[in-house]
Amino acid sequence: MTKSITKQIITVVGGGSAGWMTANLLHHQLHQHGFVIKVIESPSIPIIGVGEGSTPQLKVFFDILGIDESKWMTACDATFKHGIRFNGWTDLVHPQYDHYFHPFPSNQDHNSGRYFLQQVHQMLAGQPAMPHPDPYFLTATLAQENKTPLHAHPELKTSYGYHFDSVKLGQFLKAYGTGKGIELISTTIDSVEHQAQTITSVTDEQGNVYHSDWFFDCTGFTGKLIQETLGTEFIPYSDNLFNDRAVAIPTQRTDDELPHTTATALACGWAWRIPLTSRIGNGYVYSSQYSSPEEAERVLRQHLNIDDKTPARHLSMKVGRLAQHWVGNTVAVGLSQGFIEPLEATALHLVQETVTQFIGAFCAGKFTNTYQAQFNATINARFEGVRDYIVAHYACNQLAQGKGMDIQPPLSSNLIPSSKKYWADCRNKVHLSENLQAVLACWKNGGDLHQLLVDRKMQTFYPTLSWYSLLAGYRQFSHQQYQDNIQTKQIQSKLVELTQHFTR
Repeated sequence: MTKSITKQIITVVGGGSAGWMTANLLHHQLHQHGFVIKVIESPSIPIIGVGEGSTPQLKVFFDILGIDESKWMTACDATFKHGIRFNGWTDLVHPQYDHYFHPFPSNQDHNSGRYFLQQVHQMLAGQPAMPHPDPYFLTATLAQENKTPLHAHPELKTSYGYHFDSVKLGQFLKAYGTGKGIELISTTIDSVEHQAQTITSVTDEQGNVYHSDWFFDCTGFTGKLIQETLGTEFIPYSDNLFNDRAVAIPTQRTDDELPHTTATALACGWAWRIPLTSRIGNGYVYSSQYSSPEEAERVLRQHLNIDDKTPARHLSMKVGRLAQHWVGNTVAVGLSQGFIEPLEATALHLVQETVTQFIGAFCAGKFTNTYQAQFNATINARFEGVRDYIVAHYACNQLAQGKGMDIQPPLSSNLIPSSKKYWADCRNKVHLSENLQAVLACWKNGGDLHQLLVDRKMQTFYPTLSWYSLLAGYRQFSHQQYQDNIQTKQIQSKLVELTQHFTR
């Protein structure tokens, strides 16, 4: 057991869901070792929010804290999420396969997934097959059947995520954390004092000085501590991912919403649809190189079939990561450390992973910077792994033109007047990392993709079946001879039968 130390202060600068997730994890793990956790949250700086979807890792977070699922979900308008459905990222023959579902894992995948892999390799070998991923996975079937992940069957296990109101989640975690003893300081930081790579204190607009032994920078894209003050290098992903803007418009919830996120390819990007209990979260992620904000808003409104009465919210995204996330006595978390567009809903996952990895390194190093370099390498690798998987969506698209651009008026003279150009550039001009190049080459050549993912340690970020689902879902085959078969139908029937054990 790690020896407790003399009382030290850890101050989280910035609130919201990222700041309060950070504070709660730190308090849960480090309070017993004598650390006092404080949060400085500005009452005047608006919270951007980090999206309204999660990976299954968020359930682990609440389980660690011992927070009952029904309690936080009710407070945050949350719904269950079995995965993500990608609509219209290809427009090939057999349009019934121009969508696919990225499923969260279940303990049934080793059975049904085996035949899926067999069908994929049969298709890669040039033979007719049924490699579309949707019929082979329980969570995809649960989503289609509109079932929750809740059940009483002793032998069924599924992973699942959530959709939630990110502002309400931050408020819930604030109330929970302060109830556990986290100190909240409601003020706006004006300046930061430091010596070399060590931040000594922060000063608010009223001149009050706050000293701390350790700081966590949750100040958003500005990175007030780690970037503005310490000058840490930011590595942009603009060569890998073109999208840098978003526009969001909520709509009313309908009665038949399915428990999954939807990502639909549009003119110069994609639209999300996230069902909450109180509303539907909608947005359009796009590239400012190919579309203006006004044009993007028109595309989204036409996609949603709504007028301009509901106001839109426009956002800019700083896509990339820091070269180092832990510098001196400061750790960046959330938007201040980096951001990857929300196609796979990884924002809070990266927050949770960063704080969890920090706690492990911090305790192993007896509350020093001993394992700082290893920590930074670990977090950088995770960012790169998530980035590569998301880049693969774009590199593997098979669209001639995204929906929505053909009905737009002529674009501004300084913008590229065709979504055909956007989607072609995504295929041909995005920079592919060495790892991603190896994955795509292995697939094309019919190699052992699983072994390659293991050898390159990529499977720790996305498992083999996720890569197979993406590549088969985007129909990365030399031919398009889809052929149904009895065994695929039997697997689908069996999965539908299993869904009867789950509640609605």
